[in-house]
Amino acid sequence: MRTELTEKFGIDYPIFGFTPSQEVAAAISRAGGLGVLGCVRFNDPGELDEVLEWMHQNTDGKPFGVDVVMPAKIPTEGSKVDLDSMISPEHRAFVERTLDDLGVPPLPEGEDRINTGVLGWLHSVARSHVEVSMEHARKYGQIKLIANALGSPPDDVIAVAHENGVAVAALAGASSHARNHVAAGVDIVIAQGYEGGGHTGEVTSMVLWPEIVDAVGTTAPVLAAGGVGSGRQMAAAIALGAQGVWMGTYWLTAAEYKLGAPADGGPSTVQQALLNATSRDTVRRRIYSGKPARLLKTKWTDAWDAAGAPEPLPMPLQNLLVGEAHARISHSDNPDVVAMPAGQIVGRCNAIVPVAEMIDGLVAEYAEAINRLDATR
Repeated sequence: MRTELTEKFGIDYPIFGFTPSQEVAAAISRAGGLGVLGCVRFNDPGELDEVLEWMHQNTDGKPFGVDVVMPAKIPTEGSKVDLDSMISPEHRAFVERTLDDLGVPPLPEGEDRINTGVLGWLHSVARSHVEVSMEHARKYGQIKLIANALGSPPDDVIAVAHENGVAVAALAGASSHARNHVAAGVDIVIAQGYEGGGHTGEVTSMVLWPEIVDAVGTTAPVLAAGGVGSGRQMAAAIALGAQGVWMGTYWLTAAEYKLGAPADGGPSTVQQALLNATSRDTVRRRIYSGKPARLLKTKWTDAWDAAGAPEPLPMPLQNLLVGEAHARISHSDNPDVVAMPAGQIVGRCNAIVPVAEMIDGLVAEYAEAINRLDATR
């Protein structure tokens, strides 16, 4: 499986795996893909620094990437107290009432109720993620990619990445977005179709991928994202002009995924919910971050769809509103209530499997698909 991007990054397979789990990201890189660590969960730059150190020690010297959430236009951003004052009492009351109705318990004693899982969405904190990542890129040379989920990064971020030999990628949901990325200096465009988990646009992958390849493919390689969970889908992406695939939801049921896992080593509450889901069990809503994002359909999303529920707030206010709620939900043990980004490919996530086996399966199925295509000539 050789493409422009396998050559560029020195990897065996054009499989770019986005995940908030350092264990999964490291395993993807060790297995021949490029693991991309999601940084948004790190409120404290020191914690990210420690995790990146761990990544260096557990990737066998192979390259990996980082993913940040940073809008190109710097928002007006005061202190958290200032932002909190912009959230209405009605919104707060709805969240508290919903958590009570769903039987979600309070956070354990000592758990951070103020900053839990929300500050990473702020522009200033995203900048700290970039700074820490670039320090590691200079020190070790293993970080080879920085991706942004919210458009082109600011010009100075693109410049400092290039100064440190780090390629810049950005997600796009339209060909116009892709052209703007390339004009801004982005090296790789991630074409994410409607099926994808997290922040996603309104055009399906089968339509979007070739549109973006036609728009920018001669000047920047394109990664296909949104609904990729098999080697057959990888082959389709390559056939449509992509130079590789960007996969997120697929890794949520990896055996190495430890976030929220119980002490006995069994599947986490989130993984239990994912294992039971079908491709029809997702919804695209603004309730997670304030921007449209595809989530697992649960009693939490149903509550926001019910009559009388308030409209979600814009980013980052929605993040601040639901941050503690998400933390409380993650500490509960009810799969029916989880708040989790997930793409429609979740219907294929029906077993807990080690990353190396997952990648072997993708590669084998890709080869079978290519052989079938060859047989038609």
